[in-house]
Amino acid sequence: MGKKFRVAIAGASGYAGAELVRLAAAHPFFEITAVTSEKSAGQLVSAVFPSLTGIVEHRFEALAPEALAERADAVFLALPHTKSQDPVALCMKAGKLVVDLSADYRLKDVAAYEQWYQTPHTHPRLLQEAVYGLPELHREAIAKTRLVASPGCYPTAAILQLAPLIAKNLVQPDLIVIDAKSGISGAGRSPALPYHFPEAHESLEPYKIGKHRHIPEIEQELSGMIGKTGSITVTFTPHLVPMNRGILSTAYCKLVHDMPLADLRSLYREFYKGERFVRLYEDIVPNPRYIRGSNFCDIGVYTDPRAGWVVTVAAVDNLVKGAAGQAIQAMNLMMGLPEESGLTLPGSYP
Repeated sequence: MGKKFRVAIAGASGYAGAELVRLAAAHPFFEITAVTSEKSAGQLVSAVFPSLTGIVEHRFEALAPEALAERADAVFLALPHTKSQDPVALCMKAGKLVVDLSADYRLKDVAAYEQWYQTPHTHPRLLQEAVYGLPELHREAIAKTRLVASPGCYPTAAILQLAPLIAKNLVQPDLIVIDAKSGISGAGRSPALPYHFPEAHESLEPYKIGKHRHIPEIEQELSGMIGKTGSITVTFTPHLVPMNRGILSTAYCKLVHDMPLADLRSLYREFYKGERFVRLYEDIVPNPRYIRGSNFCDIGVYTDPRAGWVVTVAAVDNLVKGAAGQAIQAMNLMMGLPEESGLTLPGSYP
C-alpha cells in the first residue's frame, strides 16, 4: 500500500460531512486525523452516527483552522454557505490542499457571489485561484491547483447532462429548461418545518422558482464551455421529493438544427469516452435508485422530433457525486492518486 495522506474534515456532522467521513474512512490512501462540528464538539463520531461504530473512533472538535491544518496534509470543508471564506483562506495560508464543498468559492464574479449569497466576499484573490471541481470538465486544472470549489448537487447533474450539447453549439442558448427533483437530505441536516415528515411525506413541492442559488453556477460553467461569459441562460426549477437522497434532473433544449437521436447519443458517447463516473443509458431511463451511495452520474438522451427539442435526464446521489464523492474525486487528482480511489463501489439496491 502506498503513502497515506492525512485528511481533516470540517463540518463533519452534516449529511455531506458525514458522507465524507464514511468514504474517507474506507479510502486506501487517506488517514482521517480530525473531524469538526460546532454542534457536536466533544462527542464521539459513532455516538452521532452509529453506522460508523468500530470504523471511526474520533471525537468531533470545534473548528480551529490553523490547528486543524497542522495535523493534516489536506482539508475538506463541508461548512454552510458563507461560512467557509475565512477557514479556507487560513488553510490555504498554511499550505494545505483544500476542497471546499460550500458555494463560497464557486463563482468567479465577486459581484455575482455577493448578489446571490447576500454577503461580502472577503478573499476575492482566492476566488480567482479556485478551480471548479467537476473533474469531467476541469481535470487538468484540478490536478494543478491547491484549492477546489466542489460543485453543488443540482449543477453537477445539470452541467454533465448539458455539456456535450453546449460544447458543440447544438442548442439555442436561451431556451434551456431544467426541471430537477431532489431528496430531502439536499436541504441539509438542520431541522425546519418543510422537511418535517408530515410536511414532506406524500408531497412534491417546487421551491425557489427562478431564484435558486445554483442558477449562476450552472450558467457560469456552461457559458465557460464556449468562452462567452453570460452566453447561456437557463430556467431552473428544483423540487423537493419525499426520498432521503438522490437527484433526477430533466433538461429540455431547443435544437438549432434537427438531429437524429442516434447522432446525439453518439456525441455523448464520444464526449464521455473513458469517464469512469459517467454512465450513458439508452434502453434504461436513469433513476436515482440505481446510483444510491455511488459516485456515478447516469445520463439518458432522448428527442422530441415533432417539437424539435432534445431531452436529457441525469441521476446522481446528491451526497456522493453531488457532494462528498466528487470532493474526494477532486482531491485524488490534487494528490496525484488514481482518480477512482475509494469511489468504486456500485450503488446499493434496492
